[in-house]
Amino acid sequence: MSCMWGFLGRRLLQLVPVWVATALVVWAAMFALPGDPAQLLAGEQRADPDVVRAIRAEWGLDRPALAQLGAFLARLARLDLGRSYVQRRAVSEVLRDHFPPTLFLAVAAMALSILAGVTGGAAAALWRGRWPDRLVRLGAAGGLAAPGFWVAILLVLLFASRLRWLPGLGYGDSGVSVLGASLPGLAHLILPAAALGVAGGAMLARLVRSSLLDALGQEYVRAALARGAGPARTLALHALRNALLPALTWSGLHFAALLGGAVATEVVFSWPGLGRAMWTALAQRDLPVVEGGVLLLAGLFVLVNLFVDLSYVLLDPRLRAS
Repeated sequence: MSCMWGFLGRRLLQLVPVWVATALVVWAAMFALPGDPAQLLAGEQRADPDVVRAIRAEWGLDRPALAQLGAFLARLARLDLGRSYVQRRAVSEVLRDHFPPTLFLAVAAMALSILAGVTGGAAAALWRGRWPDRLVRLGAAGGLAAPGFWVAILLVLLFASRLRWLPGLGYGDSGVSVLGASLPGLAHLILPAAALGVAGGAMLARLVRSSLLDALGQEYVRAALARGAGPARTLALHALRNALLPALTWSGLHFAALLGGAVATEVVFSWPGLGRAMWTALAQRDLPVVEGGVLLLAGLFVLVNLFVDLSYVLLDPRLRAS
């Protein structure tokens, strides 16, 4: 147990330099972007120069680069992400409003990916070389090759525009609150979750199939078959648990990527999530919102990796022993 706590402490300490390095890279990238936020806020080309100077002074944009960087790092040390240029409120409030919809969408997409990926991969391994295997491999190749925004547009055209089975835009309202935010309507959630989960389900199916085929060749599986266990029972009770360990690692990384990679899906479906908010903020040169969103996603990515590592240790007795 003491070794586990030591491992956890070391990993938590590693979050600090990663977050600081991310903050420096994000600030440098935002500072190097062309355009002047003060000019944009003042009305672009028709702006009064005095108004532009006043806005720069208000937000500290007239200070030298090192002074702006120092102020940025000092705010981060206080866990203060600053204020939005456009909305004129704390960035933490903006992220609090837009992060829950992205989290709900990512959870739904990950659930669909796991359901399709594990089921498809297990079926492909169980009937290796037969039509289920060929069908799963073909679907996985197509799911990995198709761009996410193209899948989203295709789903909207088919199920919303032509068949009119599901709404193509918006968030809906289920009337149920979680984390202080309303859950999306189920009908509004299906299409964006499916569009976001296609690539994940395809990759997971390939991973599960490959891992299961390796596990089915192990001695403990052959021993179970020799004792009279059927192929399906052996696969479910003996091979699947060990085969899911690589898939678990990938699923954790993929879930963290979903939180930050849902921009195109959120834009296509008018989903009021963090990705769409950051996209809008970038177009408006609302740099504090972009910086805060990237830092939040970077921290979540590292925390999810830590959770995956701990889960891996708990599931694999060999790692617990070491």
